[in-house]
Amino acid sequence: MDTQPMLGFQAIGSALDHALAHDPTVFLLGEDIADPSGGVFKVTAGLSSKYGTDRVRATPISEQAIMGAAIGAAVAGMRPVAEIMLMDFLAVCMDQLSNHAAKLRYMSGGQTTVPLTVRCAAGAGMQFGAQHSEMLEAWLTHIPGIKVVVPSNPADAKGLLTACIEDPDPCVVVEQSLLYFAPPQPVPVGRHYVPLGVANTLRAGEDITLLSYGRQVHDAVAAAAVLAADGIEAEVIDLRSLVPLDEETILASVARTRHAVVIHEAVRRTGFGAELAALIGERLFDELGAPVARVAGANTPVPYAKPLEDAFVPGTEAILTAARATLARSRARVGS
Repeated sequence: MDTQPMLGFQAIGSALDHALAHDPTVFLLGEDIADPSGGVFKVTAGLSSKYGTDRVRATPISEQAIMGAAIGAAVAGMRPVAEIMLMDFLAVCMDQLSNHAAKLRYMSGGQTTVPLTVRCAAGAGMQFGAQHSEMLEAWLTHIPGIKVVVPSNPADAKGLLTACIEDPDPCVVVEQSLLYFAPPQPVPVGRHYVPLGVANTLRAGEDITLLSYGRQVHDAVAAAAVLAADGIEAEVIDLRSLVPLDEETILASVARTRHAVVIHEAVRRTGFGAELAALIGERLFDELGAPVARVAGANTPVPYAKPLEDAFVPGTEAILTAARATLARSRARVGS
């Protein structure tokens, strides 16, 4: 497959370009997404000029209007891709997403599908402040009927977005804003599809499993390299999709390594890491050498000041500390 280097925002734009070109039911809507703006992160730059403003529709500053129009269009047979500029703003239209889009297929006995894709930028690191930097994926995964993906690299961002657009159910793509501008990586040209519910094992290991998604995957890979220098082989799994979740890959890995650390940027309390820890604990309790460790953001709003924001986001050192403490606890249990 031919590839070309792309930044994160370019890979997402490439997926949208291909979808618009090959499926007349696909259209985009959101604030400032049409040219000349092309979106606040330039993801949709050039698309309204290429496909027209009927298919790349700039909307008023109203998340309720965006979500309501998108749900109605999806029920009527279109495949809308709605941009909610920042994930924090899902709170403004959560009733429509959680109480309508997520439930219509169930309430109609499967007769009414809602092929809606919602894109939103998220995460700390750009000094956007407390109201523009949250990771709220745990909110969404708690709602039956919504699929949730969090890509960690440009190729997966393109492939997962394609899968969401082609899916019959409402999907939310969480795009961490710092990854829009991370160093370019090879991305397949043309249609690229990454199936939902399939995790990616980035590094094999026998001693401990590091489970993550989104930007923190890169910290997990860096931590695994440090651990390897100390003779500890960590397996690194990029979940990619939270709903559906690749439980088989997770459980097979942890059953083999007997130790696990789950890592995410969202605050620790009731974060998605708690669901992963519960899953592993319930299924593999007798095989674990130590309890599952969680590495996550602090239980505070995201700070604006750069030093505090950096301290809020968990990084490589926090993962190393958790992994070493988990293995030490396991050795202590064996020794006792």
